[in-house]
Amino acid sequence: MASISLARHALAHAPWSRTAWRDTVFVASGVPLQCAGWTIVSVLWTVWTPIDLTPVLVLSFATVALVLLAARPLTAWHRERCWALLGIEIAPMPGFDGGRPWDALRDLRSPELWRVLQYHLLVGPLLACGGFAVVAGWGTGVVLGSYSAYAWALPATSSPELSDKAYANQLLWLTLAGLLLLVITPWAAAGVRRLDARAAAALLGPDRARELERRVEDLAEKRASVVDAADIERRRIERDLHDGAQQRLVSLALHLGLARETLDDVPDHAMEVIIEAHEQAKEALTELRTLIRGLHPAVLEDRGLDAALSGIAARVPLPVRMEVDVEPRASSTVEAVAYFVVSEALTNVVKHARATSVDVEVLRRGDVLRLTVGDDGVGGADPSGGTGLTGLARRVRSVDGTFRITSPAGGPTTVTVELPCAL
Repeated sequence: MASISLARHALAHAPWSRTAWRDTVFVASGVPLQCAGWTIVSVLWTVWTPIDLTPVLVLSFATVALVLLAARPLTAWHRERCWALLGIEIAPMPGFDGGRPWDALRDLRSPELWRVLQYHLLVGPLLACGGFAVVAGWGTGVVLGSYSAYAWALPATSSPELSDKAYANQLLWLTLAGLLLLVITPWAAAGVRRLDARAAAALLGPDRARELERRVEDLAEKRASVVDAADIERRRIERDLHDGAQQRLVSLALHLGLARETLDDVPDHAMEVIIEAHEQAKEALTELRTLIRGLHPAVLEDRGLDAALSGIAARVPLPVRMEVDVEPRASSTVEAVAYFVVSEALTNVVKHARATSVDVEVLRRGDVLRLTVGDDGVGGADPSGGTGLTGLARRVRSVDGTFRITSPAGGPTTVTVELPCAL
């Protein structure tokens, strides 16, 4: 199989193959474009060679201006050449394309412009030398390879006798050299073509590092917008439940409670139904309030993180020492993440830690909101153990925060979270 693949590869670069001629046309068509920059420079200084300082400066400025004016058209032609002959599409550069040719005169600080000039004035001329060598290789190979046939076709009076052994050997070696050039030149054309295509993609297209950086920033913005949209949706659902379903349940519970207290002449089995319905309505109301607090507590939006966390601590059946300093307030999304981090951490302490006290510290220092929840429980908390820590870490990472937990066996356990927040 290896020999078959090698044979196919060799046939693909044979002198008569389509690939060989495509590569040759590509590198040959690039020669005039790749030499254009230095042609502009040399023509100006050949036509006029000033001696005094002022004309030298004027000519230097004119040379630079013409090279800059030619940068955009030359770049466009190179991209078109790559697309037409190789099918390679080189994307435009945001900081270079889209303007007029003379805009390059005021874009001297653009890194894209300097990358383009690096191709036209440095890399391109070197590739043009490779293109010259490929064209010369084809021409020399054809001439030498056909020299024997040319000598045989000459009249006997215009050439040495072909029976002359030295002359015959000379013809043989020249022919072999020509045939060897015809075999080597397609490979040289392929090498120059690969170098040219890579250089054009690297210097005439978007910078890969900057493009990746731009994509990362774009993805970060999209993720932030998705997180904000999810938080807005949770707040909308919380308001709808608070103003709709919760009010209806409150009204239902009040009416059932009133019926329970005031109706005396109903049968016992009917009163039992009323009592059971009243208790179920109160339980449903309690569950709905818990659900609403889990979506987005209204106190968080109205009174801030301090009041919301104080409400959580008041519901924990353990002594909670809390310190909160979050001025100025962070964005609503960051506050929501901080609230749910503390809420879930306290829930885990109550369920799993067997602790006697909890310390909660929420402090804003500059652009970082730092949360620390520590308990004196048994420790051994494992994020993969189904305690909600994995979801907690995922929620923290959704706003580019960091999540760390220290929980050796025997305790204590400390959860530390840092959330970025703009001033």
